Amino acid sequence: MTKKKKTKKTKKTKKTKVGKKVKVKNKLNSPVKASDKKSNIPGPDEKPEIKKIKKQATEKRIYNLKDYVVYPKHGVGKITSIEKAKIGEIEIQFYKILVEKEKLTLTVPINQQSKLRPIASINQINKCVSILKTKPKIKRTMWSRRAQEYDQKINSGKIYELSEVVKDLNKNTDIIADQSYSERQLFEKAYERLKSEFEAVLNISPDEVQKKMDKALGRTKILETAE
Repeated sequence: MTKKKKTKKTKKTKKTKVGKKVKVKNKLNSPVKASDKKSNIPGPDEKPEIKKIKKQATEKRIYNLKDYVVYPKHGVGKITSIEKAKIGEIEIQFYKILVEKEKLTLTVPINQQSKLRPIASINQINKCVSILKTKPKIKRTMWSRRAQEYDQKINSGKIYELSEVVKDLNKNTDIIADQSYSERQLFEKAYERLKSEFEAVLNISPDEVQKKMDKALGRTKILETAE
């Protein structure tokens, strides 16, 4: 009698196990409920929310008309106008910057003004002069690699790095034979960039700025002896 009862129990458990498997299949194959749809997919009467940006995000720094600014790849420029334009639902405000040395007008949106920086202070100019007075540091690496590093420093927009390039490439002479063509090109590019910022900060004539820079570089002594 006990053996028969055990066999019946085992049969019942098998049935329940089979029943459970069937229920799982039904869950997987059953249609998705309306409540489940609402959580992920909007219904026919519901409209998805669209957030429209009506105004352009601005940065904390605000420049005014006729302010001098520095754009890393082009040097010192002057803000000639502050204009607005509407593209779709977005209102964009931007600066018009004239880079006089390159005869170039730049359009820079206000929300991308991280590329701009204000011109240097008097203290920074004085530090640049002290950098120009120090001895040049010339690495023993190949010129092509050094030229690339100098070019990166010139286009960085950092005035101290610009001063270092002018100092390192300065030969204390205007004799063309003492410099290669590419070396002279980089020197002149860095020299003119630095000179234009000196002019904007010190508010003096280009000739006076050149004398100040050449004196710090030791170029005036060579010019005097040549005359």
